[in-house]
Amino acid sequence: MSKMKKKIDIGQMNIFEILQNLNNQQKAVQEGIPGRLNIDLQIRELITQALKRTKLSRYEVAGKMSELLAKEITKAQIDAWSAESKDGHRFPLSYLPAFCEATGDTTIMKFIAEKCGGFYIENEEAIYTELGRIEQVKKELTEKEKFLKTMLVKIKR
Repeated sequence: MSKMKKKIDIGQMNIFEILQNLNNQQKAVQEGIPGRLNIDLQIRELITQALKRTKLSRYEVAGKMSELLAKEITKAQIDAWSAESKDGHRFPLSYLPAFCEATGDTTIMKFIAEKCGGFYIENEEAIYTELGRIEQVKKELTEKEKFLKTMLVKIKR
């Protein structure tokens, strides 16, 4: 019996294409929903959860953010950003990197990336992702090389 060689489909989707397709399908379902991108309450909840998860107090988070931003941030501001009742107090996007670093929590960043149709991956994950992409390209090139060599053999006959 001869072993059958597995054929690699060069047109096969990679993980990012699959995730993008799923994301597009979800968007299509949600497109008709008015206010679907009004994420104010969700951001407030994510701030509250990040503050609960960190070992720092709200005063310490405010202090660390103040240092990182070279701008005074108070506990009262943080309280207002997380309170549902403080409609007029929005969390400034420009403060997001400082908040993430101060709390050690990137959940809001992941949430925003998802809402914008993207993905958030951190340092180590990014390296593994790039290595996976390189492996995929290597496979595709190896298959192309085999195909071209086969074509050369056929042409020479």
